[in-house]
Amino acid sequence: HSWGFPTTDAVGYPVVIDWATSTIAMGRVEQFKRENKQLPPGCGVDADGNPTTDPFKIKSLIPFGAHKGYGLALLNELYGAAIGGSLPTLRGHADEGKAAGEKTTCAFYFQVVHPDALNCGDFSKGRSQTENISAVVRDILGHGNEGAMLPGTIEARAAEKCEKAGGLLFSAAEVKAFAEVAEECGRDASAWTPEAFPVAEA
Repeated sequence: HSWGFPTTDAVGYPVVIDWATSTIAMGRVEQFKRENKQLPPGCGVDADGNPTTDPFKIKSLIPFGAHKGYGLALLNELYGAAIGGSLPTLRGHADEGKAAGEKTTCAFYFQVVHPDALNCGDFSKGRSQTENISAVVRDILGHGNEGAMLPGTIEARAAEKCEKAGGLLFSAAEVKAFAEVAEECGRDASAWTPEAFPVAEA
């Protein structure tokens, strides 16, 4: 479930919200597996439905926001169902032999709205659309909320670090994961060691 807003002119970078309707995404669970870390409480349950923080035991994820998160997840599934999506419990589990005749892939729905289509042309104090967006964001991040971040802030800062370093930055755990993929593909994985790569300045 992703939203992207062309706010570079207004705030310096695009506001991008890419979120699962679960407390954390399954991709984050995989990251915690690679880094051998425990998950925060309340993220998921094991095969018996018991809460667990062990990423290796997670079988299902818990929706964020209790019934409200469940409602958002349901809306996503209904959109997916209308355009040919698979059954949620089978998605990504084709190797378990439960999907005879069923799809196991997800469905994608994209909606694009040009900013001009939303431009009323009559903003407070004669502001332009971009100026009004900037004013709204400043208001949100003011009044004691100066330490808050917009979705996309962390990624924008990471992009700046990558640009400064002259390439993409990876953690040692991610480099090791690339080595595992290389081995699975029958490739030489000897070059994929953390020691083989330069270390960027913090």
